[in-house]
Amino acid sequence: MAPERFFLELEPTAAMQASWPHVVVVGGGFAGVRVCQALARQPVRVTLIDKRNFNLFQPLLYQVASGLVSAADVASPLRQMVGQAPNVQVLLGEVTDLDLENRSLQFNGHHYGYDQLVLACGSGSTYFGHEEWRPLAPPMKILEHAQEIRRRLLMALEEAEQTTDPQRRQFLQSVVVVGAGPAGCELAGSLVELMHSAIRRDFKQLQVELCRVVLVDAVDRVLPTMHPNLSVAAAEYLQRNGVELLLGSMVGAIEPGKVLLKGEGEPRFLEAATICWTAGVRASRLGKLLAERSGCAVDRLGRVLVQPDFSVPGHPELRVVGDLCSYSHTSDGAPLPGMAGPAVQMGAWVAGDILRGLDGQASPPFRWLDLGSMAVIGPLFAVADLRGLRVTGLLGWLLWGLAHLAFIPATENRITLLTRWLWQIATRQRSALLITGRPEQHIGVDVGLTRAPAAAEIPGVSRLAAPAPGPGG
Repeated sequence: MAPERFFLELEPTAAMQASWPHVVVVGGGFAGVRVCQALARQPVRVTLIDKRNFNLFQPLLYQVASGLVSAADVASPLRQMVGQAPNVQVLLGEVTDLDLENRSLQFNGHHYGYDQLVLACGSGSTYFGHEEWRPLAPPMKILEHAQEIRRRLLMALEEAEQTTDPQRRQFLQSVVVVGAGPAGCELAGSLVELMHSAIRRDFKQLQVELCRVVLVDAVDRVLPTMHPNLSVAAAEYLQRNGVELLLGSMVGAIEPGKVLLKGEGEPRFLEAATICWTAGVRASRLGKLLAERSGCAVDRLGRVLVQPDFSVPGHPELRVVGDLCSYSHTSDGAPLPGMAGPAVQMGAWVAGDILRGLDGQASPPFRWLDLGSMAVIGPLFAVADLRGLRVTGLLGWLLWGLAHLAFIPATENRITLLTRWLWQIATRQRSALLITGRPEQHIGVDVGLTRAPAAAEIPGVSRLAAPAPGPGG
């Protein structure tokens, strides 16, 4: 017999709020936080629900993985960001079901009512049906992923410092990054810089010449969504700094310490102690759940196909924003990209539409302001496409830094990040190279998809794969 569910009734903090419409926002990412900020101190009750108590600045996760910054530098507590507004309440927990007819959601074992619902649950990583690869090749979507990548690489270097076997040492100094999009290029460029600087300064037995970072993807060029000229500049920089590019190669299998590649020629194995995955993204499972409950459509990535006002058919009170939505009501009919800029603009428009609706006013159509795209490839080198203005090198890095500092939600984090970047430029030292956490820390962490099984539950995986096998092992 299923457990009985009860409604969660929370008293408003002020008597006047009892008559205000109740807006529930699920997800404290870029879009969800922007909705709450725009509704703060307005005549609505706002509840923000998230599985974690902080907002994560995902674009800088690779810097956590490579020791440039610490976890606290890219995460801001939600209660400090929006929870201090008198009409905004932050609740920690996970939404597991939706009752659209009764306008309620299931949350922490209770039903919780709403007048307006905004789903901003974001996205997670996918391995295209090969979940058994997750313990062997951590993705890069949450803090635990970045910390696990850093832990594995630093542990490999520590073991390499003590081994007397040259083949084993080269294996331990090898990294494979799967995925040549912005995240993969940024991670590969940052990891090779970390290895080179750490070996020159901190390790006595290791040689820079034995470092190997391989960037793998099935596409024919890095940064395939950016202009070809920027792809060429990024590829040349990566190769010049020691990153090997294996493009046009598809991953056929991942084993402990090995990646099987399939391309035009014979299949081949790459052997590396550290394997990272940045190749697959899929929307939160709440998209599929919403489709089951409402009959709305989702695309192949699990994103909800929304109407021009971000609602779903038959439910004007329910909006879907951020990475969870597929918004194709653009001039060229192409869905908006899953980046911070569109997410923030979506959140601001939906919040304004809710407020205008309370006053009986119509909103102007949503218009996305395309600010361009950029990726940092290495120290003082980035590529940027700002609405047709394409820049590379130091100027690109300066524009990238200014843009990211502008999007960082907390002033304290802006100051800390700027200080760390300037310190790294001046000294070439990284200040977040602690080896912490347990080996399986990124397994079983729910990131918005199906709940990840523990390593022991995945067929063929009895434990987390450490860099145990060497060449030929």
